Amino acid sequence: MSRPGSHTTAEPLEWKQAMHLIKKLEQDEPQWCLLVASGIFLTLRISDILCLKWEQLIGERLSLIEKKTGKQRTININSTLRELATRLREDRTGYIFLNKRKEIYSRQYCNIKLHEFAVKYKLPDNFTSHGLRKTGGKRIYEANGESERALVILSEILNHSSLKTTKVYIGVRQKEYEDVYLHM
Repeated sequence: MSRPGSHTTAEPLEWKQAMHLIKKLEQDEPQWCLLVASGIFLTLRISDILCLKWEQLIGERLSLIEKKTGKQRTININSTLRELATRLREDRTGYIFLNKRKEIYSRQYCNIKLHEFAVKYKLPDNFTSHGLRKTGGKRIYEANGESERALVILSEILNHSSLKTTKVYIGVRQKEYEDVYLHM
């Protein structure tokens, strides 16, 4: 088992596994439930998720400038995430992901917590904040027929420089390699 925050390659969760995790966290750790759901449904990097404010998740669209790329991004918020944010919000305003000192969580702390959830809920050992983005990306690809068109759209959403990068990112290339042996 690797230590939390180590540099293993994050893998996407299977969709059923991801939805089960969100349900469990809503009961056990509501704020973390919203972080996990935001990572999956918005396919944002953790640096952008941590800067989200309550008001941004309640509306129909989220607009932001990505920290890493500096690019403007507008995302339609699906009803599952919007309803979850509305249920968990209560009367709160401002940043969502704050510690007891009212400071935004660090990426490292998030990965430590996600590692704890991996152990508690029997998820892959390399479950990290980046795995959330990969899970959402993989779902977009699968929900759109695993087509070349879906890959192009996903590549643009994730701001990847090539389709090859996107395929590797969501594990399509590895699956293709594995499946080739089934047809011999």
